[in-house]
Amino acid sequence: MALGMGIGWRPEIAQTVEELPGLDWVEVVAENICPCHLPESLSRLLDRGLTVVPHGVSLGLGGADRPSEKRLKDLAERATALGAPLVTEHIAFVRAGGALTASPQLEAGHLLPVPRTRDALKVLCENIRIAQDSLPVPLALENIAALISWPDEELTEGQFLAELVERTGVGLLIDVANLHTNHVNRGEDPAKALAELPVEAIAYVHVAGGEERDGVWHDTHAHPVTEPVLDVLRELASRVSPPGVLLERDDDFPPTDQVHGALAGELAAIREAVRGGAPAPRADRSTPASPAGHERPEEPADPRARDRLGIAQAALLTTLVAEGPAPEGFDHQRLRVQRRALAAKRASVVARIAPELPDILGRGYRPAFLTYAKGRPMNAGYRQDALAFVEHLLISGRPTDARARRLLTRWWEDRIAPRPPTRATRIARATRTRLLRR
Repeated sequence: MALGMGIGWRPEIAQTVEELPGLDWVEVVAENICPCHLPESLSRLLDRGLTVVPHGVSLGLGGADRPSEKRLKDLAERATALGAPLVTEHIAFVRAGGALTASPQLEAGHLLPVPRTRDALKVLCENIRIAQDSLPVPLALENIAALISWPDEELTEGQFLAELVERTGVGLLIDVANLHTNHVNRGEDPAKALAELPVEAIAYVHVAGGEERDGVWHDTHAHPVTEPVLDVLRELASRVSPPGVLLERDDDFPPTDQVHGALAGELAAIREAVRGGAPAPRADRSTPASPAGHERPEEPADPRARDRLGIAQAALLTTLVAEGPAPEGFDHQRLRVQRRALAAKRASVVARIAPELPDILGRGYRPAFLTYAKGRPMNAGYRQDALAFVEHLLISGRPTDARARRLLTRWWEDRIAPRPPTRATRIARATRTRLLRR
């Protein structure tokens, strides 16, 4: 299925996306939309005939637990509401602990790498099959960027992806920026990975920007696409004509008067890279979105494999978000880098979904949040995290400024109730807040 040239739809650039020339499709973060009330911008794009693909970030198919029926149902509903030809997710785990390990469940708030072992592969394949049976359209999975490596891995990235496709028939969403990230951070050769994976299974390709700090590449999605990432795209395009290519940009958008030109320029550079790497036509070349129907029969994963994987992932996540001891075999410096990155992302996401908090706390927001997060892992998503943060501040008597405490109290009261406040209550609270701000 040919998708063409696309861009990640985000509310902050919705109008710009609608105005970009030569756009064939968009991708939307599945968890950020409600299927019964689509954003007007997405509805207009659908009316124009553009394809919209839901891209999930919370299934955690690489985790030790079987995928949540509710999360799969939610993803299926979004695919149906958008009339999407496929859905995509990640080869990653995002939570660990819980009943499987008789320990508290922890949320990473981020996509973490799956160990490339036979145990992890068996569990992942079984989870993929469960997901495929629950979704109304084909599934494609994305390779992720990583700051850390698991010890004693048995397969390369390319081999792991190839086995995955052979056993399940799942499609691949290849992120060339993530291949570059793993080259810088883990010394893995993108060309080798591309040579080993089944390129005919590629559904589409992601391209995104990042930056290098202290010898570590951070896949930020908040910077322009760099030439090394475009080089990986050219390498991929020399091996197969990708059915679709999509630019991801999630944050730090250029000013309003510059964003259109900046994004259009990046899309033009991506088109040129694909053309520059285009292989000579071959009579036998094909690019199906998924090689479903050719997969190898797979026996269920050994329950002990789930147990072993669950224990290992819970130990790693405890280290990263709950100040637990470092598991044996990991690079301690990289664990510290990953821990700081997770905390910083957590603070940034909470600030984005609850912008009133940094507005009320000013420059004290980030240090206060990082102090709160230290030793307090997230276990119920970012919105609940924001509530827990404010509750922690109020219980501990902070901030000391009486006006800021009143504003935080009102904010918390508006959101902690089991049902939204009535219109009259909202008007009264808004009036009171305006008076407090004077």
